[in-house]
Amino acid sequence: MDIAKKIDHTMLKADATSETIRRYCQEALENGFASVCVNTCHVPLVAKALNGSDVKTCCVVGFPLGAMLTSAKAFEASEAVKAGAQEVDMVINVGAIKDQNWDFVRNDIKAVVEASKPAIVKVIIETCLLTDEEKTKACELSEEAGAAFVKTSTGFSTGGATLDDIRLMKKTVGDRMQVKASGGIRTPEFTRELLEAGADRIGAGNGLALI
Repeated sequence: MDIAKKIDHTMLKADATSETIRRYCQEALENGFASVCVNTCHVPLVAKALNGSDVKTCCVVGFPLGAMLTSAKAFEASEAVKAGAQEVDMVINVGAIKDQNWDFVRNDIKAVVEASKPAIVKVIIETCLLTDEEKTKACELSEEAGAAFVKTSTGFSTGGATLDDIRLMKKTVGDRMQVKASGGIRTPEFTRELLEAGADRIGAGNGLALI
């Protein structure tokens, strides 16, 4: 199993400098990672650094809370794709899930999916804040809205990826969508376990340690 090709090399810290982002791009190119994932302000820099390579430019949208206006979330996605993003990891509206406002949740995701074309969308459902029933529903709504992936976590809340969550998410979406594990993934052993449990992609800030 080539783990490197499944890693989104991720730097989302507020104090990340251009120098740090360039280093992440260089590490991704040298190791053949799937993508470099950054906040949207860094997309132009990453797209330029990775131009002509197989490493994708990935960004987060509505990060880390997912609680802004749908129109604002979609606009951020659209602007990021114009700037070179090929993959968009959006944060779901967790409060709307708690309200069981399913139409809002579906439309929120769908707006980002439409705004992001031709880039693919991964939906961060923030598993640590949801019940198993809510996780399942979030995955179903993400599929209905046309997203390509469901993703466990932002890494900025109360918990990260777990094997149980990956199994539940994979069971829900089957082969129709892919699953990304992120948050708290720090060892090659745990990375392998997550992939064996059904994860297709790994989001981590320490990709070098995982390979």
